[in-house]
Amino acid sequence: MAMVLAFDVYGTLIDTHGVVTELEQRLAAQGQSELAPEFSRRWRDKQLEYSFRRGLMGAYVDFSQCTREALDYTDRALRTRLGEADKDHLMDAYARLPAFPEAEAALARLAEAGVTCVAFSNGSRDAVEGLLGEAGLLERFDDIVSVEEVKRFKPDPAVYAHLRHRLEVEPGDTWLISSNAFDVIGARHAGLHAAWVRRLPEAPFDPWGIEPDLTVADLAGLVDALV
Repeated sequence: MAMVLAFDVYGTLIDTHGVVTELEQRLAAQGQSELAPEFSRRWRDKQLEYSFRRGLMGAYVDFSQCTREALDYTDRALRTRLGEADKDHLMDAYARLPAFPEAEAALARLAEAGVTCVAFSNGSRDAVEGLLGEAGLLERFDDIVSVEEVKRFKPDPAVYAHLRHRLEVEPGDTWLISSNAFDVIGARHAGLHAAWVRRLPEAPFDPWGIEPDLTVADLAGLVDALV
């Protein structure tokens, strides 16, 4: 089987900080709109932390629950006093986050080259399908592989093993594409190839002695390097 590229969704294809404008509007009522970027960063960090903690506890829930609990925590931590209606609206906005600008063109180039692409996410299949559909990317993928099928979260090795088994591919033929260093390390530890999309040029990679096979600034650079 030819090379398969498994794309992380949140933070790699989809901009999780695309919610900042919505946050600014929701926080304006308290005169706290300037907190929106910090709120977005903390929300995302806590969302991932909750998935890690639940993974260690063996207490799987839908990723959307981690997202909502992280939203509640961030509201408390920053004392922004969002109402339940505001939070519901922000969760709806999270389901319509925008794609990164170069994503569609990069995926189109991969399709033209005959590369098999799948979406591989902590999110549920329904959530990922809806998100990619809203962003205009869904038709570019041959399949969606969600961690809900094994009820674990990245970077549990079982998740990457499930990816291979679902796609019936060997580790050497499978590439994880992710902007999340923990995901890249998890994939490499599980024997897959991995490319790190370093969206922040100043971001360091975790010093674990496990390096990505490839580091690129964006998805256009990924296509240039692999096709």
